[in-house]
Amino acid sequence: MESRLEANIEQILKKAEDMARLSRDEALALMRVKKHSREAYAIMQVANRMSRNRFAEKGENHFHIGLNVEPCPMDCLFCSLSRKAGIFREKIEFPMEQVLAWARQAEALGADALNLMTTGTYRFEQLLEVGRVLSREISIPLVANTRDISHREGEALLDAGFVGAYHAVRLGEGRDTPLRREKRINTIGVFKDVGLLWMNCVEPVGPEHSAEEIVDLILLARDNGATYSGIMRRINFPGSPMERFGMISELEMAHLVAVSRLVMGNVPKAHCTHEPHAASLMAGANLFFPEVGSSPRDGQVDTAKGRGAGIEFCRKMQKEMEWDPDLPSNCFNGNETGRKPKK
Repeated sequence: MESRLEANIEQILKKAEDMARLSRDEALALMRVKKHSREAYAIMQVANRMSRNRFAEKGENHFHIGLNVEPCPMDCLFCSLSRKAGIFREKIEFPMEQVLAWARQAEALGADALNLMTTGTYRFEQLLEVGRVLSREISIPLVANTRDISHREGEALLDAGFVGAYHAVRLGEGRDTPLRREKRINTIGVFKDVGLLWMNCVEPVGPEHSAEEIVDLILLARDNGATYSGIMRRINFPGSPMERFGMISELEMAHLVAVSRLVMGNVPKAHCTHEPHAASLMAGANLFFPEVGSSPRDGQVDTAKGRGAGIEFCRKMQKEMEWDPDLPSNCFNGNETGRKPKK
């Protein structure tokens, strides 16, 4: 029985494990290996080894709190919170008491960060106020997940207690969303300019997306120094206009997670996958997002009562796959505030 890997894949894997930068063509070669082939599992094996060595066996959990529900006029086709989806017909903002209770629960259960998500029209000043309250009451880092922002708004996030911001140039940006790719990329520059850590994921991946589209966003994350990146698949809510495309499997997602990890090299401090599942924990992922509040993948007002995975579930899965969620976070080491020193 043939036991050797294809020569070109073997060379790329050695280069990746040496933390050398892979080219776009090399990344595409990894993307195009056959499912269930020896090469496919070798890619996952190397990615797994890279992450375990690089992240010191740490299992990360960044606790997602969706602050509001509304029929959002941005109307991104993959989002259950969009106006066109017709699932949510009124605006709901979770009261500060509920948000604080969720945050305290996350802290008590060992979350490494809070990821505060809003829809596109949520009042920015309200997000700042939530940040001020949480930064006084809890000790874990705050990450904003909101609309495109200006430099002034980035400084305001820092002053309100945020250390980073989650922001993705989505697959199909400008086609499946009303937003311009260039504007999304400019916001990444804002984060870097003001000193906010940039958190990223290649998302929302579906069967209709080409290897080239996916690789270009992986390279964007690497070349702009994402604190973490990874892969999130699209979840089709009932009635979604994307249902006709289907969804990728968790195994396919694990392959993409592995390719992303090889391409990211020594840049990231964690590597994510969403929604939480075991396969990607053997393919280079170590970061999960437990969820409460609103979610663009759910029809429930509070995703904890729907699709959202709880932090205890995420920690248990990580331990089963021999990642340790009790170790200190790698994402914020040596940069507690994210702010650049003043000149």
